[in-house]
Amino acid sequence: MKALTRLGQRRYSPAGGYSAEQARELAALSRLLSRQIGLIIDRQGRVELIIVGDASSILIPELPRARTGAGRLRGLRLLHTHLTPDGLSHEDLMDLLFLRLDGIGVLTVDEFGAPQRFQSAHLLPAGLEDGAEAGSSEDACRVAPLVPWDRVETDFAAEAEALEEEWSRLRDGASTASGGTRAVLVSVSSAPRPVQEAFLDELAELARTAGVEVTGRLIQRVAGVNPRQILGQTKLAELEVLALRGQASLVVFDGELAPAQLHNLTELTERKVLDRTQIILDIFAQHATTRAGKLQVELAQLKYTLPRLAGRNAGKSRAMDRLMGGIGGRGPGETKLETDRRRIRERMTRIRKELDNLRRQRANTRARRERQGLPAAALVGYTNAGKSTLLNALTRSDVLSENRLFATLDPTTRRLRFPRERELVLADTVGFIRNLPKELVEAFRATLEELESASLLLHVADASHPEFDRQMESVESILADLDLSGIPRLLILNKWDAADADTRAALLAAFPDALPVSALTGAGLDHFSRELEKRLFDGESGIAGSQ
Repeated sequence: MKALTRLGQRRYSPAGGYSAEQARELAALSRLLSRQIGLIIDRQGRVELIIVGDASSILIPELPRARTGAGRLRGLRLLHTHLTPDGLSHEDLMDLLFLRLDGIGVLTVDEFGAPQRFQSAHLLPAGLEDGAEAGSSEDACRVAPLVPWDRVETDFAAEAEALEEEWSRLRDGASTASGGTRAVLVSVSSAPRPVQEAFLDELAELARTAGVEVTGRLIQRVAGVNPRQILGQTKLAELEVLALRGQASLVVFDGELAPAQLHNLTELTERKVLDRTQIILDIFAQHATTRAGKLQVELAQLKYTLPRLAGRNAGKSRAMDRLMGGIGGRGPGETKLETDRRRIRERMTRIRKELDNLRRQRANTRARRERQGLPAAALVGYTNAGKSTLLNALTRSDVLSENRLFATLDPTTRRLRFPRERELVLADTVGFIRNLPKELVEAFRATLEELESASLLLHVADASHPEFDRQMESVESILADLDLSGIPRLLILNKWDAADADTRAALLAAFPDALPVSALTGAGLDHFSRELEKRLFDGESGIAGSQ
């Protein structure tokens, strides 16, 4: 123990990594104990930690995270012994990668306790490899050859600083080009790879809408998802390589992560980890403009956050479990976690009351329309199918319509006039999406009630989208969940001008009653208007008589 303590009192020069006396002392002690010995050393040469392992490995405990961040190394290097002539192992490189060490070095020890050879490795900044593809921890590291232990000439502190400068240059260039956060997208599922690719395409579009630049993708097909951290160690290494090369500070998973998975992945990657639901909630928060929209988004966010409070603060259990002090907090008290939960529930109650008031106001508006004898139709469909563009084209309005997901959150109603002095109220609603988060469905009940009073649902579908069938299924599933399947529907095949001839023929064969239109060019809108008037006013479907 005294000899180990003395190891920690030495200064290890960054130039060369150690002195001859220090190398002999470390090798002799490692052979005497028949155990690997590791030293965690800072850039000034001070020993931060002494690790004693077994004959074949060492286990590195949790290290300080003060210097972690995109483009920064930890400011610590690892020097450890091997009792065999073998150099750096795969596990060593994994430690280098996941802990983002300045570097890692191994000193081999012969059977008599004398130092033999030395080998080191450091991480590679993105772009230094000539076209190599990310695939393992070795891809992200530069491993030096084994050299005699007394022929080491590397200045490890200078090397680490040069690496950080290169990372900084690459990151600044990437920031200038993208102007936003950079992320790696991950899909772990039992679905076939083409399906996962399609899901990641949609997730990439969600990320773009949220202002995130996608720099890499990772797909893993599994029979069952790991309940603790989703990805295995090999895939985690591949994810870290992708994040390093893309200078990504964010990892986004397709699907919804459990609180424990979210916490474990954040700890392992030391990057911000989000799931698909959080990205959608962020988009809704950016696009909400009215009081109702903002309240509904906040309610959805609170519903998502509430069960994840403990997981988010799992690493701070002492802080979360401390008792509230001061007046009102004495006696048995209340933990900080319980206080946070109570405040969230109270805020959710207040929001629901406000939304109830808004719901009553909208109900009164709908009642006035019904007394006037105005039939109502509502545009529904997958997000970015062109509902707002179609509303503008039909009613000559200027409702916000953009080529991005969830451009419309709040219901917009416009009057559509027909010949013979006929009118109807046409409502534009929030778009649907695959696996629409349940928090959003409940929060947007006040908005979706516009659909319940509609005499006709106009299902707008993007005829040119490669995932047309899956989008149709998602919309129909959500309508069924909202108990709206009984309302008559008319299928509108929008973006007809962007679909190729084969796609058009297949769609018309599959949906002979659908109406092909192009809201952008105006093609097919006259026929669509006549069909809409016929269905609502001429009694063709019995709708007008039910008003």
